[in-house]
Amino acid sequence: MVTAHDFPSGLAADLAGVDMVLVGDSLAMVALGMEAMLHHCRAVSRAVKSAFLVGDLPMGSYEISAEQAIKSSIRLIQEGRVQAVKLEGGAELAPTISRLTSLGIPVLGHIGLTPQRASSLGGFRVQGKTLSSAQKLLSDALAAQDAGCFGIVLEAVPAEVAEMVTTELSIPTIGIGAGGGTSGQVLVQVDMLGYYPNGRFMPKFVKHYGEMFKMAKSGVEEYMKEVREGQYPKKEHTYPMGKEELEAFKRYMRERETSGKEKEGC
Repeated sequence: MVTAHDFPSGLAADLAGVDMVLVGDSLAMVALGMEAMLHHCRAVSRAVKSAFLVGDLPMGSYEISAEQAIKSSIRLIQEGRVQAVKLEGGAELAPTISRLTSLGIPVLGHIGLTPQRASSLGGFRVQGKTLSSAQKLLSDALAAQDAGCFGIVLEAVPAEVAEMVTTELSIPTIGIGAGGGTSGQVLVQVDMLGYYPNGRFMPKFVKHYGEMFKMAKSGVEEYMKEVREGQYPKKEHTYPMGKEELEAFKRYMRERETSGKEKEGC
């Protein structure tokens, strides 16, 4: 699974053959809001034809009540044209997840480091590093599974813990910063493809599979250089006009110029 945020990124993911595409709330790192999420989900959905498309429920769209979560999920599916929703939280959200899945709404869970709640976790910190937190992680995973989640994202969790939790579940886990013992993996596309210059903070688990920022910057610099030096555009970048039509237009311009001069002399 990889994330996508617009038509081109969705198309790249789909044509690459990924199993799942996530329109994640990482678009704004914490919360983008429902209207903006709907906009991006629609854009990605136009590109994704084969992969299973999941939309993130943004912060504030599902926590108040199960009814709120139902309304938000229906909007994301109907208007955003996704096939499933993702939400963050464990045992405390099991009743909400249960309500959603009982209505036939597919739900992907998300436990461990939950970015929407990072402040309450002491920041973006690894979860499950102590006995008590590892026990809670397992408890949350089981609760989400029992509530009907079809899968669970495990984020920023020690690899050994993630693997043991995975073996206890009958549903797949998708790891992000959780080692190779999970059922699958997910990365944010703009991170993995190097959309940012060197020096910007990146989580430890991110591996670069491309240098999009470097390529884009180099391309723009070359474009500016050629424009300023008159090397672009060349003949092959222009649209031709029929010879007879061109000559006729030239005559028209000459006649127009002559007529203008005559008027000035009057």
